[in-house]
Parts: sequence; structure tokens; C-alpha cells
Amino acid sequence: MVGSPRPQYSVSDAENKLPSQSREECIVERIRAIPEGFVRTYGDIWPSAPRLVGRVLATTSEDLPWHRVVRADGSVAKGSTQLTRLRAEGVPLRGGRVDLALARMPH
Repeated sequence: MVGSPRPQYSVSDAENKLPSQSREECIVERIRAIPEGFVRTYGDIWPSAPRLVGRVLATTSEDLPWHRVVRADGSVAKGSTQLTRLRAEGVPLRGGRVDLALARMPH
């Protein structure tokens, strides 16, 4: 059985990554760049590998604004702890989700 070809990174990923940076370093940099009061989704940070963003957040020793990274539907992975931090920064919420139309960091 022939295996599937390896996934390719999109041009946008390659354009925004310096040759000397690993994907993980680039993800950390993108998370650090999210300003207070805004959020980005896992897919906004690395469109071709949103799960990699979650892995980096779960395994890094860096002090990152992890609470500013949310799911594509505005829901949060870390429940009330994350929502409390987002509320404190003035991130607009609708129910238990981030209102992405208002809070998503512009590209």
C-alpha cells in the first residue's frame, strides 16, 4: 500500500517564518505578539497545523499569554480559568465563548 504524501506547508507559513526559526519558535513568537484584549485561534497562528500550536502551548516552558489562544468557534480549552483571564483583559464574550467578530486580532 502506498502511503500518503507528506503534508506541505502553505506559502503563507513559509513567507512568515525566518529560515533560522523552527516551527515551534515561530509559533511562540506569534503567540507572544497577541496584544492584551485580543485573541487568535489555533488556526490563525499556524493554519496548516493548528494542533501543533496546542502541543507547543502544552509543552513549552516559555511564559506566554496562552489564554489569548482560542478554538475556531470562540470556545476555550481551559474553561473558567481562561475565561476569567480574558474577561480581566476586556475581551468581548458572548455566553461562554469569545466573540471572535470583535476580539480576533487582525491579520
